[in-house]
Amino acid sequence: YVDPLLYNVVGANYTNWRNSSDVGFNPTNTPSPFIQVFDPSFLEITGPSATIRAIASHPGYSFAHEAPVYVPDLNVVFFSNTGGETLSYSGWYNSSVVSMINMTEVDMALASTTGDVNVQVQTLDLPDTVQMANGGTGPYKGDLLFVTSGPALRPPSVVRVNPSPPYNATVLLDNFYGRQFNSINDVKVLPGTDIIYFTDPSYGFISGWRPEPMLPEQVYRFDPSTGQVRVVADQFVHPNGIAFTPDGKTAYVTDTGEIGESQTLPATIYQYDVDPSTQSFQNRRVFAYADSGAPDGIQLDTKGNVYAGCGEGTHVWNSEGTLIGKFFLNSTLAQMIFTKSGLVILDETVVYLANIQAQGINLATP
Repeated sequence: YVDPLLYNVVGANYTNWRNSSDVGFNPTNTPSPFIQVFDPSFLEITGPSATIRAIASHPGYSFAHEAPVYVPDLNVVFFSNTGGETLSYSGWYNSSVVSMINMTEVDMALASTTGDVNVQVQTLDLPDTVQMANGGTGPYKGDLLFVTSGPALRPPSVVRVNPSPPYNATVLLDNFYGRQFNSINDVKVLPGTDIIYFTDPSYGFISGWRPEPMLPEQVYRFDPSTGQVRVVADQFVHPNGIAFTPDGKTAYVTDTGEIGESQTLPATIYQYDVDPSTQSFQNRRVFAYADSGAPDGIQLDTKGNVYAGCGEGTHVWNSEGTLIGKFFLNSTLAQMIFTKSGLVILDETVVYLANIQAQGINLATP
């Protein structure tokens, strides 16, 4: 437990100043991974006996980056690896890959030991239309819903993928009135509808595997039933993660402008009202600012707490925007997803499971 009152004033002789946002706040010098508590209410999320254990690992290969989709009927988590980075072995000429891990096998392996396990991860053989999958949600009418970022001259897209063999795919959208998107990053469905929202930053161009952007960095609304696509939010440096409250009245969008640029740029989660008639985003305000790294992918639990992948693990804020705890891994990560077994955290070369008692909101679209 880190009592904020003990660190509100540290004095001029304090020797552990953090001169980089990449350095995590760990005043107790606790070895990672561990659960860091800033407010007693975080214990209601974790429960009395929560742990963080590795469930799959592949040193030297970033196989678990983003796009997590949990399919309860299969008890399987799907996810993608990093796009365009050295340890992902993907870039202008090579796509990232989508993999899956069976949580039933994870549960059985964890029951046999008190330590970490390394459950086999299966790579999916997907069609060429699924390139650089970076965001995911679902199940969406029984399918996985991915957004892709390219690579190269291939158009970023919104695509449905069958979660079972032969993993056939259907592209739903790959342009904005004849202009390619930049590198679509994350996706969610507005609860109670089948309308798709996605973010479109320029990370593909920044990372060297997409051409120069043709559009501003924005958030889009796409209605598959009519084909209509339009912008619902702008004025970001790099819009990234997106999420909704279960009633669909509130939206969250992360801005990772700080990453790789200047730590004076946004590392911020913005909150919006969703207009009940137009379904556009209104009344933008700051929900939270990450003290380490920048909030990337974002998820909500059933109590309204907000989870985001940040500079040294998964940060958790309550519904008022107060940081109440972290799943501290001492490494930058992008995404996580709730399952029946707990919170699955994607940490590039390792996948972790935090067996917490909090439950995620229902992301399925019937």
